[in-house]
Amino acid sequence: MKVLLILADGMRPDSLTNIPQAQKLIKESAYTLSGETVSPSVTLPCHISLFHSVTPQRHGTTTNTYAPQVRPINGLCEVLKQADKKCAIFYNWEEIRDVSRPNSLAHSCFYAGRRIGYKEAGEALTADAIGYLKKYDTDFTFIYFGYPDWAGHKYGWMTEEYLQAIQSSWDNIEKLMAELGDEYTYIITADHGGHDRTHGSDMPEDMVIPVIIKGKGFDAGKILENVNIMDIAPTVTKILGVTPDEEWEGRALI
Repeated sequence: MKVLLILADGMRPDSLTNIPQAQKLIKESAYTLSGETVSPSVTLPCHISLFHSVTPQRHGTTTNTYAPQVRPINGLCEVLKQADKKCAIFYNWEEIRDVSRPNSLAHSCFYAGRRIGYKEAGEALTADAIGYLKKYDTDFTFIYFGYPDWAGHKYGWMTEEYLQAIQSSWDNIEKLMAELGDEYTYIITADHGGHDRTHGSDMPEDMVIPVIIKGKGFDAGKILENVNIMDIAPTVTKILGVTPDEEWEGRALI
């Protein structure tokens, strides 16, 4: 079994209401539309918490500038590498590079969303991911789409432009799943939500995230309870048969 984790930055659960691909996948998956992220609900702290299964107060990154850990914790990619698993990351916001340490990845692919446009960068990394994963055996893959967050900051969360960015991300998700098939367990989530043209508060609009999981062991239509973003890394290791780091605070959802 392989795992493909897809994250759409700033994707609120209520943004999925009129997204056909999302509604179809929810029916086929175990899911929650009331998962919780960490505080502060800011992109890089949330990602470091996702990959290291601890709070920002523990890992030390509380803004979008990475802070080296005083008491380092092995993240998801480091734990998987120690278990001889291969990891790949595809992303279009450069700071995502900090979710893993040097030498822990088999492959990484970055398109500068700020330079070529987040929509175009998302489409390009989707095509690259499909090509790479069909050629190279990879146990865990992370794909990051920054378009919704960019649109939220520029136009406002839940605006027409933001919802177009959500739809674009799901068009890419649909392509990935169609091309890669049933060999994978798919996890689709967000790092945080947003309100007006910002996020970072403890408001539900910022803190509540969707978590959708399709794969063996996850019953279609099952509602997952009490889900936190810190539960994702232990869930991935459980699926792959790898022991999680003893300092992780999350729990496996299977």
